[in-house]
Amino acid sequence: MRFHLRINTCLLLVLLSTNAIAQKQQHISTDELNLSVSVGVGVITNPLYGADNIPLVVIPQVAYYGQNWFFDNGRLGYSFLQSKQHNVSFVSEINPESRFFIDWHPQNIFAFKTTAENEILESLHTDSPRQVNINNIQKRRVALDAGISYFFVKQQQVFSAQLLHDVNSVYNGYRGSLQWQYHHEFKQLTLKSTLGVNYKSAQLNNYFYGLNSTESIYGEIEVGSSWQPYAKIDARWPVDGVNALRFHLAYYDYSAMDSSPLFEHDYSMTAFIGFEHTF
Repeated sequence: MRFHLRINTCLLLVLLSTNAIAQKQQHISTDELNLSVSVGVGVITNPLYGADNIPLVVIPQVAYYGQNWFFDNGRLGYSFLQSKQHNVSFVSEINPESRFFIDWHPQNIFAFKTTAENEILESLHTDSPRQVNINNIQKRRVALDAGISYFFVKQQQVFSAQLLHDVNSVYNGYRGSLQWQYHHEFKQLTLKSTLGVNYKSAQLNNYFYGLNSTESIYGEIEVGSSWQPYAKIDARWPVDGVNALRFHLAYYDYSAMDSSPLFEHDYSMTAFIGFEHTF
């Protein structure tokens, strides 16, 4: 699969951003557009057979927070309960799973684009009895998810939970997550360590990673629901008032998807190092 460098270098929009509460904890002003761009080297590894890794060179970040409404790197939301420690919001965002399948992913450019589906072909391999190349299956559509998110802030710690449902009837399921984040400061160095787990319903996994009877010689394959842990660390070292050195490393576990023949690896990693400039 070919990936367009100009678009896919933006794919860390959400991965390098912080959530609404964490942003406010870092003194981001309301009613003010926040723009920054990171330039460096990095990659998102694609765990599927026949897929290319995604290069990261230029990573723009865009955030705007009003009194209630906010936009944070592709995540649109409305906070209807806010306090010093608690925040409950309605949020919507593009489902991230299709980034492994679609070259021009709407999460990168915030617009829908109709693409022609590839011809459905049988995937025949002699080296593995359960191996299907993603170039030989139907294109997965982009899904828009919406739901509720909750954040609890206590000193340097941020606990969050969310539950989102497919609202444009692509996979007709839901996903959720639980996350803990800790903010460290060592002199000028700012570190954010994150541990979390994603829950994905059977409908979601079956749509993106299952196979119907026309997509493989193995007949219909269902994946089922899954719990998938992840871990991230993000570091920022200021150089001056508007520039900083930026480092990001993330690990996403896909071992729960071992029943799907689409997976070549049971994990995906994101790594980036570069310079960030704030406008």
